[in-house]
Amino acid sequence: MKKAVVVFTKVPKVGEVKTRLTEARGGILTPEEANAFYEASLLDVIDVCLSVGKVDVWICYNHDGDRTYLQSLLAEINKPQGIAGIFSDQGGSFDDCMQYASDFLLRPGKENRLADAVVIIGGDIPTLQPVILLDALEKLETLSSTEAGQKAALFNTSREGSPIGACIVEGACQEGGFSLIGLTCTTPFNFQKVFYNMDGITALDMLVDKAEAENIPFGRVEMIPDVDIPVDLASLMPVLRALEISAKHDKSIFVPQRTIAFLREIGLQSLALPPVKEAI
Repeated sequence: MKKAVVVFTKVPKVGEVKTRLTEARGGILTPEEANAFYEASLLDVIDVCLSVGKVDVWICYNHDGDRTYLQSLLAEINKPQGIAGIFSDQGGSFDDCMQYASDFLLRPGKENRLADAVVIIGGDIPTLQPVILLDALEKLETLSSTEAGQKAALFNTSREGSPIGACIVEGACQEGGFSLIGLTCTTPFNFQKVFYNMDGITALDMLVDKAEAENIPFGRVEMIPDVDIPVDLASLMPVLRALEISAKHDKSIFVPQRTIAFLREIGLQSLALPPVKEAI
């Protein structure tokens, strides 16, 4: 099975990324700091993907993003030659853009597909680890080969004689969302109403509902928190410290050095308020 990872991202631009972390939106960072944080996180995430090896890594950016600036930014990653390709989405809702990113590689029903299975992640998950990506990629292969996967497949296709069945793999994040999704080219799934629906259904619930409705084999990997609001940033910092010290004894751990360096540069720390004494 030919597998790919897509990093789905906006091109970093001051005032347009991580705005909920900024003081104007009740956060603690300036627009310039929020942009710098996202750039650091994005580059760390891409480096994690490239460290896995034996998988194509693609970058999908927003339709109106500055491709030239993105390419200059990508020159800073450890192995820029490892990027299989860069493409823009076609605009529209977040659901539309995710669908385009998936279809661009999987090309359902077509033999000229660029991948048999794809894992899509965001650029704001700096604690992502290689072992999580590998787990997602392995689960796609395993679930695809099951009898249930073969039955749920939209059409019959194979790679080197091995049939490719349907399946979905997810990695949850906070507040009922998910920060990783993987699926095969034969999976009867679309992103319609996953992120934007009028019924108040969380993205992860909608994902599960769609999998159940089509009897699609479903797998999960370790939770990967994203960073959207100040409490996410506060929760991130102790995890980064834990990764840094544990990497001294476990070479499989990826330390997001850029993200850590940025937070240290601006002197940001995560603190817990002491418990309030009850009045007697």
